Amino acid sequence: MRRRVHRGLKKKYFKILNRIKKAKLNLQPGEKPAPVKTHYRSMPIVPEMIGGVVGIYNGKEFSNVEIKFDMIGKYLGEFALSYKPTKHGRPGVGSSKSS
Repeated sequence: MRRRVHRGLKKKYFKILNRIKKAKLNLQPGEKPAPVKTHYRSMPIVPEMIGGVVGIYNGKEFSNVEIKFDMIGKYLGEFALSYKPTKHGRPGVGSSKSS
């Protein structure tokens, strides 16, 4: 991660960054900016994004995530799960000889 930021972000990430900055511009105090939708799950979170709302695509829908200070240095994809975690319960009918 450090090496990637040191070498610079790609041009495609700057487009999203500028859209987030534009959404945060001219807001009333306490008001949240409009979400900026993106498919770039591999984009690292940088300090300019703090306070913005990003709609991250998880393969099915866009999940809105408000960027906070603790998220700096992580990737957008870490905050929009692309799978549903399994809930291990009782086995179903026909899963073993006794059932």
